[in-house]
Amino acid sequence: MPVVTLEDTITLALSVRDRHTSAKWYADNLGFEVLYHADDAGWSELQTKTVGVTLGLGEQSEPSPGNTVPVFGVADIASARSALEEAGVKFDGPTETIEGMVSTATFYDPDGNALMIAQDLTAEG
Repeated sequence: MPVVTLEDTITLALSVRDRHTSAKWYADNLGFEVLYHADDAGWSELQTKTVGVTLGLGEQSEPSPGNTVPVFGVADIASARSALEEAGVKFDGPTETIEGMVSTATFYDPDGNALMIAQDLTAEG
């Protein structure tokens, strides 16, 4: 039995210089649909052609090419994080929350690859 039960969604998070320009590129060239731009959070999200898979674009002044972080949806980030920590999984700092939007926590696999869990907070409230 797995330590954590994941939801049926995954977001592939990329670092980009300009989210709006990149979102247009993905829409024009790959047919992805822009779901939203969260300008205050520096984040944009697009629906890929695969059900349950979105592409997240995080704006950074100096993005690291090739640094894709899979973001796995969870129903309760506190319990998921706790279960992973009890299993010896290493996290990178505290859980971060953007109120009314999302809570995220970055962790690492045995080879140091970054992964993330996220709880959608948009339905709360």
